[in-house]
Amino acid sequence: MNAQACFHCGEPNPASAPILARVQGRQHAVCCPGCKAAAEWIETLGLGDYYRLRSEPAQRNEAVADYSAWDRPALGRLHVRTSSADRAEVIVLVDGLRCSACAWLIERAMRGIEGVHDVGVNALARRVSLAFDPGRIKLSALLAALARLGYLPHPLTAEMIDSQRQRESRAALKRLVVAGLGTMQAMMMAVALYAGVFDGIDPSVREFFRWIGFLVATPVVLYSAQPFFRGALREWRVRRLSMDTPVALAIALIYLASMLNVFVGGHEVYFDSVSMFVLFLLLGRHLAMRARHRAGDVVDALSRMQPVLAERRDTAGYTTIAVHELEPGDIVRVGSGTAIPADGELLGPACRVDESLLSGESTPIARASGQALIAGSLVIDGPIELVVRRIGADSVLAGIVRLVTRAASERPKLACLADARAARFVVRVLVATVVTALAWAWFDPSRALPAALAVLVVSCPCAFALAVPSALTRAVAVLAQRGVLVVDADALEALARADRFIFDKTGTLTEPSFDRETITLIRGSLDEALGIAAALEQSNTHPLGLALRRVAASAPMKCAEALRHVAGAGVEGRIDGIQYRLGRDGFALSLTPAAARIHATIDALVLADETGEIAHFPISEQLRPGAATLIRTLAGAGIECEILSGDSAGRVARIAGLLAIGESIAAATPADKLARLSLLRAQGHVIAMVGDGINDAPVLAAADVAIAIGDGSAMAHAASGMLLSTSRLESLLEARHVAGEMLVRLRQNLNWALAYNLSAVPLAALGFVPPWLAAIGMSASSIVVILNSLRIGRRSGSSPNASNAPITLTKAGAREATA
Repeated sequence: MNAQACFHCGEPNPASAPILARVQGRQHAVCCPGCKAAAEWIETLGLGDYYRLRSEPAQRNEAVADYSAWDRPALGRLHVRTSSADRAEVIVLVDGLRCSACAWLIERAMRGIEGVHDVGVNALARRVSLAFDPGRIKLSALLAALARLGYLPHPLTAEMIDSQRQRESRAALKRLVVAGLGTMQAMMMAVALYAGVFDGIDPSVREFFRWIGFLVATPVVLYSAQPFFRGALREWRVRRLSMDTPVALAIALIYLASMLNVFVGGHEVYFDSVSMFVLFLLLGRHLAMRARHRAGDVVDALSRMQPVLAERRDTAGYTTIAVHELEPGDIVRVGSGTAIPADGELLGPACRVDESLLSGESTPIARASGQALIAGSLVIDGPIELVVRRIGADSVLAGIVRLVTRAASERPKLACLADARAARFVVRVLVATVVTALAWAWFDPSRALPAALAVLVVSCPCAFALAVPSALTRAVAVLAQRGVLVVDADALEALARADRFIFDKTGTLTEPSFDRETITLIRGSLDEALGIAAALEQSNTHPLGLALRRVAASAPMKCAEALRHVAGAGVEGRIDGIQYRLGRDGFALSLTPAAARIHATIDALVLADETGEIAHFPISEQLRPGAATLIRTLAGAGIECEILSGDSAGRVARIAGLLAIGESIAAATPADKLARLSLLRAQGHVIAMVGDGINDAPVLAAADVAIAIGDGSAMAHAASGMLLSTSRLESLLEARHVAGEMLVRLRQNLNWALAYNLSAVPLAALGFVPPWLAAIGMSASSIVVILNSLRIGRRSGSSPNASNAPITLTKAGAREATA
């Protein structure tokens, strides 16, 4: 790097005595103490290779700001989600995150800090997710460390998202405008030169036009084409070829050959071609950026749904406060057409709320007194009052944003395979270019450069590189709009190929309920038994726990300690010094082996203490809305369905009969479910598992694609690849349709890219395609791929038949259906 420029950030160094930073055994001049500290810290962490891998200088590291405000509980509730005593998560927007080298540096530097569990970086969205132990390191210290690297963190708010997008769009638009103006001027000079070939032109005038063409093309190459040169440099540094390498080579060769001909008086100049080439490339990238922004609009719109202010009830009436000042238990008022500021429970009369962006359900949903309300929902019939339960990062809305952000940060197998094939394709393109140049140099040297450039440009693998990410991004965005959140980027392909669906019963296909009139009381009062049961289920999100808390709403509140959930059996805890168990009879009665069985408990939850049974809670259940339609549609598509449940054989058989499901297994423990899954996979089935409970988590984790119901347990959510944020089971059909359509569009994209290259490369090698036309063809192929991907989700319906065929990458770089 030039000694006049800062080694770290590229800013001019001071004219006075230089500030030196020692990196990888050499002294480098930097512009300020902040950059010196950042460079030496990076070297101390053993990450000096960052300076070799990066494609452009880092952001200038001014004095590190004070981030102690992030440690305040009120602000932490808004942005930090604490999942356990030793694990918290936060997502921040960062300035200065420009390329994969930046992501490489952030991941390695932050993972080296004591107390950091995990780091995720999404370079395209400029977002960093941090999972850390708040007991070992403060969030302010993590953010200060991020700032010391040169990446300034900001809260993930609608204002910051807009600001970041505006900066990206403005920079892209400036490069596009410069390329457009340069192309128009270069074309004017080219028209004059071409006309002069036929009508005659004075040599001095011809030289003047050539110099003008050189002057107007230079800003296009040196400014507008910078992203391509930086990308190619980065690819060579990490020894991984992609589409920027042939593009940068083509631009450089065209420009240098034309410049040489201007200086030595050669015959041909291609300033119009290189300017037009850069213009069409930038136009294609601009459209791709717009498509990426549109794909991210869903997540960003979710971020905008969180209101800034809330009306809290106090002794003097209602006071308007900031949302982060709310506390669980506060009562807030929400007017008609206003977004709900926090998760809570409705007080007073029933109302309707619009949860369309959260669940995909366009019809307003009726909520009764005591039912849950989700932050970000719009109140239709207001004003209403609600009791605040969860705020900020703990809300359902924040959880959805977190899940989709995590999916977008992952690199799916499809994209990795496509990148590998594109890299090999680039090598073939470079070989074809050299062969074309040598062949024309033998037959007609004057045509060697145009033909070689045409091959290099026309066969650029832009369409290959865009085929997978454009389809995946569009599919994830469409499903998020419809209430299906993709947690694992590989889940979509597995869902489209699944030939067997396994369902849990309770809470998945059915909705359980309890009736006070049917409860069998062994001893004590009914309200006391209900209060104990509700206390044991106080933190349980399983449908049985929710139903039990609803029926016990009028019972006296109790507080349980030392709660422990046993998967597939029940829950135990201590209340007022007495140990209680609630669940299956064998589990509940094991507290005292001598306990006498008084009543049959085949279809009931048993509450017991050390002295024996207290009450039986018979379970009644009905099919979830849409369950019959789901099973019938899957069966019509040739998909086999079965029930794998821990419930009793009679109840499982009854539900299987109602849904016309041929295979069902009852009283299955988590180990039984895993054994069944292993058997089916050994038989060659691709398994989709749908569940919601703690006991479903192991089998969800082992399935080819795991789908969790949104109101199920946190463990089920953590093990899932997809999450239905709505109770509408029909959304699973929509997810399968979109997944199948994604594979169809992806196959079309790759087949189009392959067909285009196979037809265009021979024409370019034979000299029938000039470089400027090659640039149009290459850009057009990329735009076709993007537009085809945007068709995903335009129409609803069943999955295309082709979606059930597995997709493999062929050596030619295309995806083909295999039997």
